[in-house]
Amino acid sequence: MGDTNVEALYYLAIACAQRTLDLTAAYFAPRSAFIDALVEARERGVTIRVLVPGPHIDKPIVRAAGRAAYEELLEAGVEIHEYQPTMLHAKTLVVDGAWSSVGSVNFDNRSFQLHDEATLCVQSDELAAQLTACFEADLQVSERMRPGRWDDRTLRHCAQERALTLVRREL
Repeated sequence: MGDTNVEALYYLAIACAQRTLDLTAAYFAPRSAFIDALVEARERGVTIRVLVPGPHIDKPIVRAAGRAAYEELLEAGVEIHEYQPTMLHAKTLVVDGAWSSVGSVNFDNRSFQLHDEATLCVQSDELAAQLTACFEADLQVSERMRPGRWDDRTLRHCAQERALTLVRREL
C-alpha cells in the first residue's frame, strides 16, 4: 500500500487512528487494501463514520462500485451514511479530532493512483472540531446504512456491485 504520496497519506492516517475517523468522499469505491485497513482500524476500536453521496450523484457506477464494499464494512461496525439532499462533493478526513485533510482526494483508485490530487493536511484540534461539526450536520440529512437493511437489496443490485468489483481499480 502507498504507491503514491496521497495513497500512503490516507493509508497511514487510517493506520494511526486510535479513537475516531470521519471520512467524507464524493466518490467512494475503495479497493480491498483500503477496506482491510478500515476493518483493521475498527478491530482496534476506532469509531469510523463514512459519509458518501446518496441518490444525487453524477456517476452512479461509482456509487454502485462503492456499495459493493458496504457489506464487509458494515459487518465490521463501520458506519456508512448516504447524503440525501443534493450531490455531495466534499472530501475530508478527520482523525482523532486532531488531524484533518481537506482537498480534492476522493476515496477511490482514480484519486489514489491516476489523478494529480491536492489536499491540505492540518494538525489542529480547532479545525478538526469545525470539520466534525459540519460532518455531523451532514449526518442529520443522511440515511444511515444498516446491515439488516442492506441485505434486502435486489438481485440486480447485488450482481451489479459484484461485477463492478472487477473494475473497481479503474473507477
